[in-house]
Amino acid sequence: MKLEKIAPHVYACLQKDTGFGWNNSGFVTTGGGLVIDTFWDLPHTQQMIDLYRQVGPQPPRYLVNTHHNGDHVWGNQLFAGADIIAHRLCREAMATGIRPADFQKIFADPVPPERQWVANDIAVYDFSGIDITLPNHLIEERLDLELDGIPCHIFYVGPAHTSSDLMVHLPEQGILFTGDIVFNQCTPLGWEGTNDKWIDAIDRLISLEPKTIVPGHGELCGVPEAKELRNYLESVYTQARHFFDRGLPPLEAARQIDIGPYFHWTEPERLIWNVSRAYREFRGDPWDAPFGDRIQLFHQAYELRQHWDRQ
Repeated sequence: MKLEKIAPHVYACLQKDTGFGWNNSGFVTTGGGLVIDTFWDLPHTQQMIDLYRQVGPQPPRYLVNTHHNGDHVWGNQLFAGADIIAHRLCREAMATGIRPADFQKIFADPVPPERQWVANDIAVYDFSGIDITLPNHLIEERLDLELDGIPCHIFYVGPAHTSSDLMVHLPEQGILFTGDIVFNQCTPLGWEGTNDKWIDAIDRLISLEPKTIVPGHGELCGVPEAKELRNYLESVYTQARHFFDRGLPPLEAARQIDIGPYFHWTEPERLIWNVSRAYREFRGDPWDAPFGDRIQLFHQAYELRQHWDRQ
């Protein structure tokens, strides 16, 4: 975990992406302080807070949850006194979604080989003691803040990666916090939404011409990396359509899809989620309909990796 200054009064807390859960956060130190996203457990979130304490006000006045996935919100309770800003659908998903203890059980010993790779990813996290703390400032489309001379625009771009995606834009600094709309050099994973909405979200961020992007996962980047992610999503979607029309099941389609230059991205086997989500769209199912059993998808990702390793 490292703290990086990216403009006067603006910082990013970055974690090296090594698999599931290694997300980033941001901090604007003016206007009472605004934090973008927490980390997956309390110890890592506290470590982030300790870094932020070195450069700005604690506790901060605002916390933004860019979406409802646990790695971005399960540290909220350490900001319980803040104005926690999120989309309405973020709060709804947090209120009804999986609890940390139940999530941990899925990967507890004895864990089958098909899930060991994820268990390895999350082994350093401690999901005990987490009290799901819901956002208390809900938005629909947009919220504009003035942080002592720094304009801050928070706007909705979902359903793309999830139902509740927000981005945070500091236009005068040319900085954009994208949440998981951008994965940099690591394989994206779509839980909900549609391919078109994700592409639209990327096109919107490109139109803003940010100088610096703080992605949900991976190192700081810019517009070229966002365009590369767009290319990945379009390539997978186009190839998946071909195999869907031929009647192949998602796993077999994933085995045959050529991801070319994106194979070196972190955990390319997440491809199975992206193919399965595309198949849901091709069937005409609603964007929030389940596209497969989540445990089975972990197993299919393992099978896909085994297939590639045999090549």
